[in-house]
Amino acid sequence: MFKGLQAPLLEGLKTQSIMQEILTEKLHRYIINNNLDLLIELQQEGKVSSYLKEKVATVEALLNQLLSDDTPSYIIEEQCLDFLTKDLRPSRFNYILMVLEEDFETNYLQFREAGILTYETINLIAACGPVFGALGFTIDNEDDRQLRYAITGTVKEYLDKQQ
Repeated sequence: MFKGLQAPLLEGLKTQSIMQEILTEKLHRYIINNNLDLLIELQQEGKVSSYLKEKVATVEALLNQLLSDDTPSYIIEEQCLDFLTKDLRPSRFNYILMVLEEDFETNYLQFREAGILTYETINLIAACGPVFGALGFTIDNEDDRQLRYAITGTVKEYLDKQQ
């Protein structure tokens, strides 16, 4: 009597599980490319897998709704990833890297040649934390000139102390 119902239910669970795996992998790649500081912190604490799992669980309702609406998988991925990465944008890591490369090219090249670019970028994120906090760092103001000047000044102070 219930055999006919089991196949679609199992197929739906299988699809959901596959989508969760895809989202987990894409979120992990996003963090590698945009929030390397977060990834390193999570690795040091041994929490990468649990972070990804908990984060992907936050889109379960959205995922289920989109799956039940027969939404194409590429749209599901896009909408879910947008939600998953909302609090990870804009990337402080990429912003500091850009400031280093554009305004402190010599230091940028030295750090890259020495293999310490990631390490120093993470240190600079910490040094610039108060500026990011005081002025805010959002998608709306990441191009703000005042923010850029304040970050550039803090980076200069940090680099001057290192010499």
